[in-house]
Amino acid sequence: MRVRAVRGATQLDADESEHLLERTAELMQAVLKRNDLTADDVISIFLTATPDVRSAFPAAAVRGLGITDVPLMCAQELDVQGAMPRVVRLMAHVETPRSRDDIRHVYLHGTTVLRDDLAKDDE
Repeated sequence: MRVRAVRGATQLDADESEHLLERTAELMQAVLKRNDLTADDVISIFLTATPDVRSAFPAAAVRGLGITDVPLMCAQELDVQGAMPRVVRLMAHVETPRSRDDIRHVYLHGTTVLRDDLAKDDE
């Protein structure tokens, strides 16, 4: 097993708590599914949100999935003019037998433009 980083992002339609929790949970579930991972494979998760996201902590969505014994951290993205609004990003450190090239990063709801080099089959 190797430690790998899996990245992903999702965009919110609106900064509403329930919507943020649903989209973040969807992102986390997609990261696990597309990389054949379980919660036990996750070492830590770093979540960020753009400055216009204030309704809830994205980590609450991950905890709501039952991932309760993994270190999580939330932070705010830089407030760069012209950046895509209402975005939650994720970077999970995981244990996996996959090579770096076989990791499937997940970009949902219009965020493939953030890393189209990594978003191979999203949307």
